[in-house]
Amino acid sequence: MAFYASRIIQILPYFLKGLLMTIEVSGISLILSTVLGFVLGILRTADSKLITRSIGVYVDVMRGTPFVVQVFIVFFILPSWGLQLEPLPAAILALTAMTAAFICEVVSGGIKAVPKGQWEAAAASGLTRMQQLRLVILPQSMQTILPPLVGQYVLMIKDSSVVSVIGVTELTRVGWQTVVRIPEGLMVFTLVGILYFVICYPLIRLSNYLEHRLSLQTVKL
Repeated sequence: MAFYASRIIQILPYFLKGLLMTIEVSGISLILSTVLGFVLGILRTADSKLITRSIGVYVDVMRGTPFVVQVFIVFFILPSWGLQLEPLPAAILALTAMTAAFICEVVSGGIKAVPKGQWEAAAASGLTRMQQLRLVILPQSMQTILPPLVGQYVLMIKDSSVVSVIGVTELTRVGWQTVVRIPEGLMVFTLVGILYFVICYPLIRLSNYLEHRLSLQTVKL
């Protein structure tokens, strides 16, 4: 056990490199999926049935299929349609597409939670629909959106472990490669779990804090 522990300490920089890759993949996907998710969430509250149903199909497909299947489709199937991607861009694309579907539901739910009277008051003030959203509706809906949104970020970081199946050398893949050389799986993946916890825990605390603040504001109202 002491020998294996010393070996893990020696290759700790390799784990940190995998951790940085996890942060890179998750960080880029987080930004892209947030932008896409907000756009889709806003569009899903539009009056056009064609738009809302089309987005609904996309959301249902992404939420109703395993993420590992989505990763395989992006990496192995899209090349047959002329879109060849390296492992890292494929991982980011798959993570972004999946997470955006969940964020879309969070955003549309938050917007729909705003009382209809707020829309009517904003319209009576002479604001365009975009102005109503930007100045009146979205600021109010963010109280509902933020806690589950941060929680979704935590889930995305953990789901990033799946992209190891297409060769992205992130934290989980580093763990599997280490187990081949150091057959002490419990020790290796305990370290992997600790490193995931290090990057997820601040977001968990932020989510809990936002939920607490929201509950206090609800009680005051």
